[in-house]
Amino acid sequence: MPFDLGATVRLTADCLDPDGTLTTATSATVTVTLPDGATATPPTAETSTPGRYQADYVSAVPGRHTVRWVWSGPAHAYTDMFDVSESAPPALMSLATGRKHLKKAQSDRADDEEIRDWIEACTRAVEQFVGPVVVRSVSDTVRFSTARSVALSLIPALDITSVTQLRPGGPAYTVDDLILDPDTGLVEHAGGGRLHGPLRITYRVGRLIVPANIRNAGKIILQHLWRTRQGPGRPQRGTDDYDVTEPLPGLGFAIPNRAVQLLDPDRLPPGVG
Repeated sequence: MPFDLGATVRLTADCLDPDGTLTTATSATVTVTLPDGATATPPTAETSTPGRYQADYVSAVPGRHTVRWVWSGPAHAYTDMFDVSESAPPALMSLATGRKHLKKAQSDRADDEEIRDWIEACTRAVEQFVGPVVVRSVSDTVRFSTARSVALSLIPALDITSVTQLRPGGPAYTVDDLILDPDTGLVEHAGGGRLHGPLRITYRVGRLIVPANIRNAGKIILQHLWRTRQGPGRPQRGTDDYDVTEPLPGLGFAIPNRAVQLLDPDRLPPGVG
C-alpha cells in the first residue's frame, strides 16, 4: 500500500549468507532513491533478530521510491520499492464510508490501508465515466497558433486559476481575459477576439456537489472489487447487483452493470475526457 506523504516508512530487509541463513553483517547500508533522482541514506540498525535490519525514512516526495540494501561481511544485497501518495489523493468517499459499506466492524482495522487503496482505484474508474469528481487543480498545455476558442482536456471544469503565454513575444493574458464554459471546457477571449498561443492553462476540475448516483456507483464498484480478495481471478459474473455482462474498454470486468447504470446520466460524451 502507498504511504501518506510525510509518513515514516519503516524499511526492513534480511542479510543472508551464501547458504541463505540470516547473518549479522559487518556493515549495512540502505539507499532510498526518490522519484526526482535524489537519494537518501537513513541510518540502519539490526533488530532483535540477528541478520534482520531496519531503517526509518520520512517521506518527503510523492511517487515511486527505490530501496537498495547492501551488506558486507558477508556480501549481500537486496532491492525493493515503495510508493508515496500525493498530499491529497483523489478519493470519491472517505475511509469511514468505505468501511461501513463493506460492513467492517469498528474494531477491525487490519484492512484500512487496503480499503483506502481500493477507494482511490474506484475513484479513477468512476472518473473515467463521468469526468473529474474530486475537486483538484490541473494544467493543460494548449498548443495552437491562433483560434477563436480552445478546449481544455478535462470536464467539468470549475474555473481558470492562471494562464501563461508560452510563445516568446506573444500576448499575455490574465484570468479575467478568458471565459470558460464549465460543461464543455471551451475557453474564449472575453473581448470576443482571437486567442494566440500556445498557452499553459491551470484550472480546477471536479464537482462541488457529488450526486447520489455517482456516490453510490462508487460504493458498488468498491464492493465488487473487494470480492477479489475472496478467491482467485477477476470479479466473477453473478446474478445480483455486482453482475458484469461484458468487459468495458479500458476497465475490463472492474465495473458491474448496476454501477454503469447509475453513472449513465452523467457519462461523458464519446471522445471527451
